Amino acid sequence: MTTTEAHPSDPARPDDHGAARARLLADPGLGGAARRTALARLTDGWLAGLHRDAGAPAGTALVAVGGYGRGELSPRSDLDVLLLHDGPIDPRLPERIWYPVWDSGAALDHAVRTLDEARAVAADDLKAQLGLLDARHIAGDPALTASLRSTLLADWRAGAAGRLPELQQLCAERAERHGELSFLLEPDLKEARGGLRDVVALKAIAATWLADAPRDGLEAAAARLADVRDALHLTTGRATERLSLQDQDQVAARLGVLDADTLLRQVYEAARTITYASDVTWRAVDRVLAARSSRGRRLSRIAFPFTGTGRGAGAVAKGAVERRPLAEGVVEQDGEAGLAQGARPAQDPVLPLRAAAAAAQAGLTVAYATVRRLAAETKPLPVPWPDEAREQLITLLGAGEACLPVWEALEAEGLITRLLPDWERVRCRPQRNAVHRWTVDRHLIETAVRAAAMTRRVARPDLLLVAALLHDIGKGWPGDHSEAGEVIVRDVAARMGFDKTDTDTLALLVRHHLTLVDTATRRDPDDPATVDAITKVVGTLPHLELLHALTEADATATGPAAWSTWRASLVGNLVARAAARLAGGVGHPPAGDPTAEQERLAVEAARTGGPALSLHAHTEAGGTGSTGSTGTEPMGVELTLAIPDRPGLLGTVAGVLALHRLTVRSASLRELDPIDAGPVLLLSWTVAAEYGELPEAARLRADLRRALDGSLDVARKLAERDAAAPRRRGIATPPPVVSVAPGASSSATILEVRAHDAPGLLHRIGRALDAAGVRVRTAHVSTLGADAVDAFYVTDAEGLPLAAARAAQVARAVQEALG
Repeated sequence: MTTTEAHPSDPARPDDHGAARARLLADPGLGGAARRTALARLTDGWLAGLHRDAGAPAGTALVAVGGYGRGELSPRSDLDVLLLHDGPIDPRLPERIWYPVWDSGAALDHAVRTLDEARAVAADDLKAQLGLLDARHIAGDPALTASLRSTLLADWRAGAAGRLPELQQLCAERAERHGELSFLLEPDLKEARGGLRDVVALKAIAATWLADAPRDGLEAAAARLADVRDALHLTTGRATERLSLQDQDQVAARLGVLDADTLLRQVYEAARTITYASDVTWRAVDRVLAARSSRGRRLSRIAFPFTGTGRGAGAVAKGAVERRPLAEGVVEQDGEAGLAQGARPAQDPVLPLRAAAAAAQAGLTVAYATVRRLAAETKPLPVPWPDEAREQLITLLGAGEACLPVWEALEAEGLITRLLPDWERVRCRPQRNAVHRWTVDRHLIETAVRAAAMTRRVARPDLLLVAALLHDIGKGWPGDHSEAGEVIVRDVAARMGFDKTDTDTLALLVRHHLTLVDTATRRDPDDPATVDAITKVVGTLPHLELLHALTEADATATGPAAWSTWRASLVGNLVARAAARLAGGVGHPPAGDPTAEQERLAVEAARTGGPALSLHAHTEAGGTGSTGSTGTEPMGVELTLAIPDRPGLLGTVAGVLALHRLTVRSASLRELDPIDAGPVLLLSWTVAAEYGELPEAARLRADLRRALDGSLDVARKLAERDAAAPRRRGIATPPPVVSVAPGASSSATILEVRAHDAPGLLHRIGRALDAAGVRVRTAHVSTLGADAVDAFYVTDAEGLPLAAARAAQVARAVQEALG
C-alpha cells in the first residue's frame, strides 16, 4: 500500500503543527472556550492528515473521545483517540498514525477497536464508556463513527438503571480522595468534588433522559474552571490539574484577575454551582430509580424535573401525589420539602425561612423548583424582622448537620445574601491558614452546626446559634475581624429584631470569641488576675456559658489542629474558675404585678371554683383581638387561664393545647390569692398554630373544661393521634437535660429542663411532675427556635423546697419521661 508524501508545508508534519500550535497559544486575542475549540480544530486537521498519510483504508475512522471529543482541548491536555475499523487492517497502520504524535511530544491515549470491541470495553469499564459517549469524528468513514455514537448511546440509555448507581459511587469515591474544590487552598480543578469531572458526569446523566441538571450558571461555571485550568497549564508548562499556592498569583495575572484570593473566590463559586447542580441531579436520579423499583416496571422517558417553574414543577409523573404537611405552606413530597398548593410566596416573606427550617428539622432538603420559586416570588423581609422569621432562622440552625444541604440550596439561589447582606463579603472567602479547613462562610455555618450539639449547655441556645453564625462576619474588613464583627453584628441583630440586651450579648460574644482560648493558653491560670480578666469580660454566668460553648464550636469547626484535649482542658479549667467567681447570680426575674385582666380572671376563678380564661389572637403588628376578628392575619394565640390550685393542672392544660396543635412559644405560671379564698394558679401562654390556623375559642374553652373535669382523657387522645400519625424521619438531636439549680431560690427547688421542642413536651413534663408528687409554684417556659428552655419552681406538699436527694429523684423522673 502506498502513502501520499506530505507537502513540506502540510500541517500533518509535526514541526508545522507544533509551530501552528505555538502561534495559537501565544495569540493574545484568543482565549477561553474559543482557544480550546481552535486548538481542537487544529489538532483535528493534524490527525486527519496523519490518518490520510498513513494510507488508512475504507472502513476505518479516527475518533476523538473524552475531553478531546467534546472539543475541550486545554494547552496540555492528553489526546484521547480511537482508531475504529470494521474489518482486518494492516497491523502497522496504527503505528504510522501514533508515532508522529509521540514524536511531537504530545500525550496520547490511544486504542484500536472494532465497534463490537468498543461496546464490550464500554460494558466492562464505566470510565471508558463515559469517554466514548463523547465520541466525535475526525477522519475516515463518518458512517462508522455515527454507528459508534448511536450504538453506545443506546447501550447507555438501556443500561442506565444499573450504570447510574455505579457512576454515583465513582463520583463519591473521587470526592473522598480529592476533597471539595470549594474549600481547598490547593484544589484539583478536575478531580475534586465540584470540578470538571462532575460536569462530565452531569452530561452523562442528561444523556440517559432520566434527569437533567439545573442549567442556570452551570455552563459559565464549567467554562470558568476550564479557563483557570488553561492558564495553569500555560503558567506551569505542565499537564497539572492542581492549583498550587505558588502558581496562583501567576495564574491570576494571566487571567487578568486582581489577586490570588479573588481567583480562588471565583474558583470556589464555580465549584459550588457545579456541586449544587450535582446534588440536585443525583437526588432526581435517586427518585426516578426508586420509582422504577417500586413500580416494578420500566418507565418511559421521564420529563426533565428542573425546567418547570410552576407549582407542580418537579413531578415525575401525573397522578395523585402524597403530600404530608411540615409547616404552614410547606409539605413533604418525594423525600423533599416543597410548597403546599395554597402557599402564596408573594404574600409571605417568612416562607423561605419557614420552609428551610421545616425541611432541616425533618432531615430533608428543599426541592429545587421550590427554592427557585421562593427566590423569584418572595419579597425581602421587613426590618426589623418579624419574630417568626428570627425563630425560623434559629430553628434552621438548630437542626445541626441537616441544616447544611438546606443552607446550600438557599445560598445557591441568592436567598442567604438577601436575608443577610453582610454575608456576601465572607461568601467563598478563602482562609490562607493551614489550620482552617473551610472558607469563611462555610466555617461560620459549620460552627453553627457544632453549636447545635451544645444547646443543652446554655440558657439561651438562640443567642449561641446566631453568635456561631456571625462570629467571623468581620473577616474581609480592615483591622481586627473581632472588632469589625462586633460593629456588624450589632446592626445585623437589630435588623433581626433582637432587643438591646440580646444585641449586647451577641456583640460581646463576637468581640470576644477568641478571648477564652487566648487567655487559657497564654496566661497563668493560677494568677487571680487571669480569672478577673475573664469575669470582667463576660459579667455573668450565662454569658460565660455562651462564650465557652461558642469557643469550643468555633475551634472544632476550624479543624483538628485548633482543638485538642490539652486546649480543651485549659479552657475548661479557666471557665470553671470563672464560674465559681460568678456563681450566685443565677435566677429568673420576678414576675411583675398582675394586669387588670389577670386579676379579674383570678377573682372569677376564686368565686366560682372553676376555670376562667381569656383567649386572644396575637397579630404580627403587635396588637391583639378576638380569634373571630378579620383583617391582619393572626400569628399566634395569647391564652390566660385562672383556676383554683389543683394537682396536674400544668400537664392537663398543656395537653389540651397539644391536642389543638398549638405549639407553646412561652408560658408562665404563678400563684395569686385575690380574695383570701385559697390560692389561684394563673397560667399565661403564648402559643402558635402548628399550620397557621387558630382554633375556635369556644371549642378550646370546652375542651379545657372537659379535661379539667375528667371527661376528656388528654393523655389517651394524644397517644391515639401519635399512633395514627405516619412515621417521618427526623434528625438526631442532643438528649434532654434535666438539672437542679442549687441555691438559686430559698423558697423552692428549681428544676431546669433543656430539650428539643416537640408536640406534647410540656404535657409530658407536667405529668411527670404530678406523678412525682410535687407542686409547681412558678414556671418559666421558653421555646427558642427548636429548643425548649424551661424552669419549674417546685415544692413539696407542705410548700417547702425539696431535699437534695428528693430533688435529684424528681429530676431523674422527668428525664425518664422525656426519653
